[in-house]
Amino acid sequence: MGKTALILATALSVLAAASALSGIAGYKTTFEVVKPGSGSLVAKGSKVTVHATGTVKETMKKFWSTKDAGQKPFSYQAGVGGVITGWDQGCLGMSLGEVRKLDIPSDEGYGARGFPAWGIPPNGGLLFEIEILEVDGKKLEL
Repeated sequence: MGKTALILATALSVLAAASALSGIAGYKTTFEVVKPGSGSLVAKGSKVTVHATGTVKETMKKFWSTKDAGQKPFSYQAGVGGVITGWDQGCLGMSLGEVRKLDIPSDEGYGARGFPAWGIPPNGGLLFEIEILEVDGKKLEL
């Protein structure tokens, strides 16, 4: 493969990877739909139950997962600020059964303080994989 062809192939693969990410208007958090869902949508005020796995972007170390032994699915009210901004906004519009990967910058996560107890450094970016299990009492059919 010639140098020009290699550069073109590299550029195309970078563009393809970037196109898989979607932005959220007014926010820096991006997401990728890993598995589409169907049915009920997460809206502001929805009571939502999810499986979630969080990783520190800079170290790629998992800091929390609802799928670990002794853990259980996490429930929260969507879009009202009860969780970090990137998660709160990144899950709006998801449907029952959907799996998304969120890429959350520090200022939409734990910010300059980080969350040392969980190994999240100051200004640490976060990666989450979220699966919607229940929206407003409607559960994922297994």
